[in-house]
Amino acid sequence: MNSLELAQHGWGRVPVEVSHCYRPEKIQQAKSICLESKNIIPFGLGRSYGDAALNLDCDTMLTRRLKRFLSFDPTSGVLTCEAGVSLEEIINFALPKGYFLPVTPGTKFVTLGGAVAADVHGKNHHQDGCISNFISELELMTADGEIMICSPEENSEVFWATISGMGLTGIILRISIKLLPIETAYLRVTHKKASDLDTILALFESHADTHRYSVAWIDCLASGKNIGRSVLMLGDHAELNDLKSQLQKSPFKPRLKRKKNIPFNFPSFALSKLSVKAFNKLFYWKHSESTHVIDYDQYFYPLDSINNWNRMYGKRGFIQYQCVVPWKTGAQAIQKLLEKLASSGRASFLAVLKAFGDQGSGLLSFPMPGLTLALDIPNDKGLQEFLIELDEIVLENDGRLYLAKDSFMRKDDFSQMYPKLPEFIDIKNRIDPLNKFQSSQARRLGIIKS
Repeated sequence: MNSLELAQHGWGRVPVEVSHCYRPEKIQQAKSICLESKNIIPFGLGRSYGDAALNLDCDTMLTRRLKRFLSFDPTSGVLTCEAGVSLEEIINFALPKGYFLPVTPGTKFVTLGGAVAADVHGKNHHQDGCISNFISELELMTADGEIMICSPEENSEVFWATISGMGLTGIILRISIKLLPIETAYLRVTHKKASDLDTILALFESHADTHRYSVAWIDCLASGKNIGRSVLMLGDHAELNDLKSQLQKSPFKPRLKRKKNIPFNFPSFALSKLSVKAFNKLFYWKHSESTHVIDYDQYFYPLDSINNWNRMYGKRGFIQYQCVVPWKTGAQAIQKLLEKLASSGRASFLAVLKAFGDQGSGLLSFPMPGLTLALDIPNDKGLQEFLIELDEIVLENDGRLYLAKDSFMRKDDFSQMYPKLPEFIDIKNRIDPLNKFQSSQARRLGIIKS
């Protein structure tokens, strides 16, 4: 197949890199591309934020057209499909049958292959863990074009290297995932307000076993006694009796809101510290402590209702900084990070705090028991130096950064944060001795020697 030279970027639009892009329509075409390429990385829907799916001056395989549904067992809820199928397409297929995703990130515009490669987590990690807990089998195309069947029982070492392996072990072709049975397309959501960090952490602890989903919006610009001011959003799948009578007639057909669109890049001053501070105050006071029923889209994917919302940051782009710190030092680490952000003069339009459960089983899985903080930060002058200051706080507290969001992490920090990296590299070298599968991120972090 012929390639097309394209400038690509992740969702944060930083960095932008040119690569030679191939777009196979069928598995056989993907095999031919894989055999002919010396250096390639799969690219799904482009929702990782940094350079995880970029490959400067090398090859990229656009997997989006490899998206056939292959089988579904309505009794067990096991769906098998090609890796290019999006989470949105799975929801559209499964919801009328009474099933939903067992784990979902904050956007449904992600391919299933990308979700597995990043071992994504959701608002239910404290109870259900990562998406890998629900993957029973996958097919992997290795560097020699052969197809390897991987599961927790068969080729298990390669399976756990591919889970969270960011596409560096091969091209994921097919995935079997066990879906979650539900009664409706709605959730029962309870809002609780926290005036400071101690209060929100106590709320996470007290509700860890009472609600399947939990996430806190956090006012990253609050300071002093109000640092950590938050709104906690607790959720559970609504049962049929939770719905009003008119909704009970079609419990799996919610009336989703019409999407809005941002047709152009906002000027850089639009998301200033002043405007974000005003928004944060309004958001906090607007949310009263209450329980209500809303559709799945409003709870899981609020930003998906705005097409091209990344344009709010303008041409400069932005990064999403997401870290996790263990419970033992989590409170002090989160406080230091918020203090550092507030004193820097930088504003994060979106700041989210979640509680994590058990360590992910993938060799490069991000979650560990503790607290995870995600911040959207505009790409302004001095950003990289500022991020290093944040990284040092994370390292001091035995935390780590999320590869799917990373743009600037240093390789020495990465090796310290991910103790199973040597094991991952050993497995990769065994199945991909010539390092056919690599990315700009992999070279930057020293996973691949450049």
